[in-house]
Amino acid sequence: MGGSLGEGVLSRAAEEGSVPRSGFRRVEGRLTCRGVELEELAAEFGTPLYVYDGEGIEEQVARFQAVFGEIPFLLAYSVKANGSLAILDRIAALGAGADIVSAGELERALRAGFPPEKIVFAGVGKTRAELIAGLRAGIRSFHVESAGELESLSRVAHEEGRAAPVGLRVNPDVESPTPHAYTRTGHAASKFGIPVEEAEALYRNRADDPNLDFRGIDVHIGSQIMEAEPYLRALHVVLGMVDRLAASGIRLEYLDLGGGFGVGYDGGAGLDLEALAREVIPPLAERGYELILEPGRTVVGEAGVLLTRVLYLKRSGIKTFVITDAGMTELIRPSHYEGFHRILPVRESAGAPRVIADVVGPICESGDFLARDREMPLPRPGDVLAVKTAGAYGFTMASNYNARPRPAEVLVEGAEAHLIRRRESVEDLMRGETIPPRRASGRAPKRPGSP
Repeated sequence: MGGSLGEGVLSRAAEEGSVPRSGFRRVEGRLTCRGVELEELAAEFGTPLYVYDGEGIEEQVARFQAVFGEIPFLLAYSVKANGSLAILDRIAALGAGADIVSAGELERALRAGFPPEKIVFAGVGKTRAELIAGLRAGIRSFHVESAGELESLSRVAHEEGRAAPVGLRVNPDVESPTPHAYTRTGHAASKFGIPVEEAEALYRNRADDPNLDFRGIDVHIGSQIMEAEPYLRALHVVLGMVDRLAASGIRLEYLDLGGGFGVGYDGGAGLDLEALAREVIPPLAERGYELILEPGRTVVGEAGVLLTRVLYLKRSGIKTFVITDAGMTELIRPSHYEGFHRILPVRESAGAPRVIADVVGPICESGDFLARDREMPLPRPGDVLAVKTAGAYGFTMASNYNARPRPAEVLVEGAEAHLIRRRESVEDLMRGETIPPRRASGRAPKRPGSP
């Protein structure tokens, strides 16, 4: 998929200028994805199962490109949100770039067809091997997060005989109202980024380093941000910095405003991208800077659901538990981030009583839940539930805890379902393990009655 289909999606987004409608709709009481019944997918591929709306992903990419395309713009999709090769392939075919944080993500991005000149490499702990890999691949830029990393990159670039493209990640000390403390990254106490004064000094002091090619500047203040105002405060800080650098003869090419754009987990609207663009575009156009954004969740979050089958119902004291075959190993956001996801029956059941229940998984942890104290129609064992807005940070954060194989993934395109990752087997979990020969103790057996 690419070419003409991508262009058609882009033109529709440009004409409509609005949020694309969800591809998950109820038809005659049954949830579907672009006309494909989710209950049938659960029967064919088993549960737990991730299902992605391919057209919805394309629409979101096209929306960004239409909204911010008045100036030179690169959408660098955040691979960590969902790194499925099939999804990366579709996003790359639409002309997007990639934001990566490891050598593994670099390899995924390259295999999926992202041009290296559209890849930016972030992360606070890049290893020497990762720096070398990025240099040899010819990526657009390293987003450096400390003076030590900049020095390491300079040494590696010297050894490789090529100048390393660089953009410093600045920490603007901006508090952003995110749903959880773990997702706030733009304040002074965060491990991410370099304080403004230190970053400005690094640009000036290392400007003549032949091993470094300063191309841009990067800022990322958090995730699941629902208002434009924090981005504008960060932008104000960074623009002041680039203006001072330009006045001293250090001219950069791009400004990367990061990602973290909020989506409507509760079914409401996410961040108003059009309102953000109206504020961001004019100052960058005036200065002649390219804009880079790093959306992940906004591209794939609402385009994915997790299907899970009800195993048992349990009443314990005052609590009702709906026990499902998916839990924190498949979707850790509710447990780790206190994340909210709507949970809907795939097939409506007329007359089902409404209850207040905890939807929990099979993992041997009290923190294993998908929802707590949730009002919902009481399902029956065997029913399939859809956990909405699960396309981002779902499978990519899944684990094999309790020796559980990770689920399968399906991509729906043009009313066809494609298995894009088979379900892991127990054998997969033990691949690569060995049991060494047991070492003889060398001790004589004890005689009866001896101490």
